[in-house]
Amino acid sequence: MNEDLKNRLNKAIQRVQSKEFLESTGLGNEIAFYIFDYPPDCELEIRENVHHIAKQVSKKHPDIRIKTINLFELLIQYLKERNLLDKSFAIQREKGDEALMKALKGPLNETKVAEVFVKEAEPDKHDLILVYGVGSCYPMLRSHTLLNNLHTYFQNVPLVLFYPGTYDGQELKLFGKIKSNYYRAFRLVD
Repeated sequence: MNEDLKNRLNKAIQRVQSKEFLESTGLGNEIAFYIFDYPPDCELEIRENVHHIAKQVSKKHPDIRIKTINLFELLIQYLKERNLLDKSFAIQREKGDEALMKALKGPLNETKVAEVFVKEAEPDKHDLILVYGVGSCYPMLRSHTLLNNLHTYFQNVPLVLFYPGTYDGQELKLFGKIKSNYYRAFRLVD
């Protein structure tokens, strides 16, 4: 992991445990959604560091209730619960990726996934939600559409999305290539 990313992760730890961050003050009535963007080739280090961030914050502030969610694992579990995972594998094997995407369009509708996410995140029982595994979900789920569907569920609970790509405050670029307009989140750190 390069020094710049290490420094940004250290800043992230400081930021997420600050009183202003946890109380969502100074946001001007905006939703407390944050993006921590990073180079996609650092995915494995980020996965480890999400849990490290949660541990560091819990050590210093044991009263802060933190939830970490691997978005990809959440989708897999959801498909298993609906008895669709094995069927999905069979469709992909027999008919290809395009047929699979068509078959999953209904079950992975953003509204349904948002409801599953909220059930897992339990924003009323947590003070901070850390989300990772975004890149693994593409193209089954687009993070900007998920975030758009979460606005009504998350009022004052900060949510940090660890994003393999870039975010400039107006546009997300998954893997630095796939553009999506999204302006409702803040960069967690520069």
